[in-house]
Amino acid sequence: MLKSGILNPHVLNLLARIRHTNTLVISDWAFPFWPQIETVDISLTHGIPTVLDVLGLIKPVFQIGRIWQAEEFLTHNSQETLAKFNGIFGDIPLTREAHLDFKKRVPLAIGLIRTGDATPYGNVIIESA
Repeated sequence: MLKSGILNPHVLNLLARIRHTNTLVISDWAFPFWPQIETVDISLTHGIPTVLDVLGLIKPVFQIGRIWQAEEFLTHNSQETLAKFNGIFGDIPLTREAHLDFKKRVPLAIGLIRTGDATPYGNVIIESA
């Protein structure tokens, strides 16, 4: 029995199937549904869990080579929120692009983890290194 780290079997199964250069979306509660990709919905309520909660648990066990995020994130959030995201991103290469361009990447992902996050434009796409 797992006692620490990611306990959700659906999230673990999804992560285990992602290979080199495949991508995974970690989204907020309101992100559109994409019927062509597997979605694991772990939202409990508004704000729980957050994208950063999920990313913080994935980062130690998943080799992230690159992150994408909407550039609108920068103008719709506080400096405190920006600092939290930048802190968890660390030195992983980050590309911010227009939200519409970001959404064009979504159907190419292996899967999507939907959270209860309410951070404007806080969605991320991570690429396996």
